[in-house]
Amino acid sequence: MNNKAVVITGASSGLGVEFAKQFAGRNFDLVLTARSENKLNELARELEGKHGINVHIVPLDLSRSGSAKKLYEAVKALEVTAEILINNAGFGLFGEFEDTEMQKELDMIEVNITALTELTKYFGKDMVARKSGKILNVASTAAFQPGPLMAVYYATKAYVLSLSEALANEWNDSGVKVAALCPGATETGFSNTAELGQSKLFQSGVMQADEVVAQAVKSLLETNKTVIVPGFKNKMLANSIRFMPRKMVTSVVRKVQERI
Repeated sequence: MNNKAVVITGASSGLGVEFAKQFAGRNFDLVLTARSENKLNELARELEGKHGINVHIVPLDLSRSGSAKKLYEAVKALEVTAEILINNAGFGLFGEFEDTEMQKELDMIEVNITALTELTKYFGKDMVARKSGKILNVASTAAFQPGPLMAVYYATKAYVLSLSEALANEWNDSGVKVAALCPGATETGFSNTAELGQSKLFQSGVMQADEVVAQAVKSLLETNKTVIVPGFKNKMLANSIRFMPRKMVTSVVRKVQERI
């Protein structure tokens, strides 16, 4: 298998579309996965026509158990080498824990944690064996503190950050790079899915998806950073939290997350 490609999950909207566009602009072949086959087909046609690359689509719902293994096997069947894995798929849910829907939170854990872990394991083992590859796991500035009113989401992103930092250390000498992207509030479809549109967090200024992805791709390809925090305000937030008492941090997050 000589054809190298970038595998991108959650590729039909938001950051996923931007990752596809920006890697295509760098002449990478792509394997795109998401639930919406129509959106994937449309994006594939656009990128192949504009950049002359090969784009494969694998429609899957990563909240379904076993889907991560199906994606890995589909990539193998395509006879392409996953040189870069972008674990971008994920979603959130806003509300007090006793009121939020259990199934949505279990699906969130399946996508944000379980599928991400499986894909990192499957593709990561191959990368270690050939001593080449890069994995970018999309976490969030939510990973740095507890998140009242989005308790499960914040916890999933803390897991993603912790896993990524640990594997970056384990695979440091293997030729495989692992990094975590930790964006703050970003203009994507995320706030609608998470029912966050009226929260103070998303009313206080957000980054554009193309800005976030541009910084992420540049850092992944050109630096040795393990934790990528795009945007000055987000960097300040991530760094300042380390010096604040945990109870204070939790209270501040609660106030920021509340609906206006």
